[in-house]
Amino acid sequence: MLYRKIAQDIESFLLNEPQKILLVNGARQIGKSFIIREVCRKLFPNYVELNLKEDQEGAQLFSQVSTTTDFYLQLSVVAGAQLGQRSDTIVFLDEIQAYPHLMTMLKFLNVEGRYRYIASGSQLGVALAQTASVPLGSIAIRQMYPLDFEEFLLAMNCSAEAIASMRGSFERMESLSEPLHNYMMQQFRTYLLVGGMPDAVNKFIATHNIVHVRQIQHDIHYLYRIDASQYDQQRRLVIRKVYDLIPSAMENRHKRIVISHIEHSRSHRQFTDYLDEFEYLTNSGIALQVQAISNPKFPLIESEVKNLIKLYLNDVGLLTAILYDTNIQPILHTEPSINLGSVYESVVAQELHAHGLSLHYYDNKQRGEVDFLIDDYNHLSVLPIEVKSGKDYTVHSALNTFLSTPDYHIRRAVVLSNEPQVLQRHNIVYMPIYYVMFFTKSTNTDCIIPPIYLPPS
Repeated sequence: MLYRKIAQDIESFLLNEPQKILLVNGARQIGKSFIIREVCRKLFPNYVELNLKEDQEGAQLFSQVSTTTDFYLQLSVVAGAQLGQRSDTIVFLDEIQAYPHLMTMLKFLNVEGRYRYIASGSQLGVALAQTASVPLGSIAIRQMYPLDFEEFLLAMNCSAEAIASMRGSFERMESLSEPLHNYMMQQFRTYLLVGGMPDAVNKFIATHNIVHVRQIQHDIHYLYRIDASQYDQQRRLVIRKVYDLIPSAMENRHKRIVISHIEHSRSHRQFTDYLDEFEYLTNSGIALQVQAISNPKFPLIESEVKNLIKLYLNDVGLLTAILYDTNIQPILHTEPSINLGSVYESVVAQELHAHGLSLHYYDNKQRGEVDFLIDDYNHLSVLPIEVKSGKDYTVHSALNTFLSTPDYHIRRAVVLSNEPQVLQRHNIVYMPIYYVMFFTKSTNTDCIIPPIYLPPS
């Protein structure tokens, strides 16, 4: 069984937060149901699972439920023998977004307290926006993502002790030994191919066959496109078009979707005309949104430019499947004719997002662009991150200009690359790309940003 960090969060919640219902949100095919099922069966003698998406497409027993009495009656029809007391019974409402009216009912089910409940959904962001009365105070929401790089390493039999040791090296700003660096780069490149979708990871572990892995990834990508058909019938094709444009958009200069490419016959349209489509993709978890900042200050959310957005796919394995199919040479052997910049940016976006960091990038017409900006909560400042996939990792004119702007009060920047050494040049720290696995909201950035400001040389 694949280790998932969120399993500990779910177990802790169910043991220590009896007054609320947990909702686990995330894209389809990332393993939500499996993890919830495993944790709940471990903690409760009586486990009941309702897949509401299947019910919607089949018997529709819960489609017209309007009161808790109705709900209990239908629940008893499908699982009466499995229902005990609140202390020993949990009901898992899977794919709850299929019935938004049940989202509102969670409050009343929770107040009555007949059983414990947990819910999950692949489009909870969309469903909550459509729910007439969100049960605030009765629910807690946790986000789940594809396997991050640390979880992937564990799946590849890298020990938790080894990862802890590498975390210590990161915190001390030390390079890994050459053999360990080579091992980590091999695993990192494998992660670029396999990604974090559980089915793809399990298939790779079982077969090490890229053809089989790619088939799973293509199926998931197709499923995500089909999911758009559940949206407004008049706009579903537009959502698919925006989603399909993500890989190619990352190859243009600004790495943003060109609005005129969405509907060629409606070239007069502007970004604001597609806000709903962009929000659907991000709320359903199949795309990651990175918002522009032109005048960076902490906290970054105060300076977002709403109409300059980059979109990344939610899984780097899906991206490399689309770009290279079963040809693994561009990834494993870094073909000089292939620019892996978009792939590296995607995996960094995926890591930062999975670790709870809001995604932003720097965009200034006069000063250029920087790949990522994250909030540095330790110093109430901003940390710029540049991602380099080639050998020219010390060439970053936009980052230099960014750092030399006095009004920004930036203490230090990070450049992630393939190079093994951790080193500091003036106020830029260079480190291996795999160290992004240790960037989290709780990371002590004192190891990257010292308390003394170092002006650019």
